[in-house]
Amino acid sequence: MPGGDGGPPFPEVVTIGVSVSVPDPYGARIQDARAGHGDPQARSIPTHVTLLPPTELPAEALPKVEEHLAAVAAAHRPFRMLLRGAGTFRPVSPVVFVRVEQGAQECRLLEADVRSGPLARELAFPYHPHVTVAHGLPDDVLDQAYEQARGFRASFPVPGFSLSRFDADEVWRPWREYHFS
Repeated sequence: MPGGDGGPPFPEVVTIGVSVSVPDPYGARIQDARAGHGDPQARSIPTHVTLLPPTELPAEALPKVEEHLAAVAAAHRPFRMLLRGAGTFRPVSPVVFVRVEQGAQECRLLEADVRSGPLARELAFPYHPHVTVAHGLPDDVLDQAYEQARGFRASFPVPGFSLSRFDADEVWRPWREYHFS
């Protein structure tokens, strides 16, 4: 099956994710902060708010998934997102994040709709919209990331969401954009 974007063919099983992108300059600032904390995934994951975590599925299911996501986008409207301040999932998970202060409810509704139909799946943890700034790093680095993220603030419109794929080089790449009605 071709990659759909003129790229190499998809493998038989693909790993996808669905997210709201954080635009530049804010996305670049968070990605730079991640890299500065020594997060090895900093440059391989575009800055985002997850709607569907990494999910493996047969490549032949992609047309049905794309149809589903187009229907989800058509059922939602653009909204404003405000990212402000820091949070953490510690001690449950070694993650520091920027909080979604405005737009969190819209993300919850979107996530529920995305994670239905052909993308229905159970989650390991309850859904909590956030933007990761450090993950899986030593406690002192997570503490520093938390302190630095406390002053972060960004506000921007959200016109839609992205379907991304995890490629063989272990980099997440946006593949399709879905715009709200």
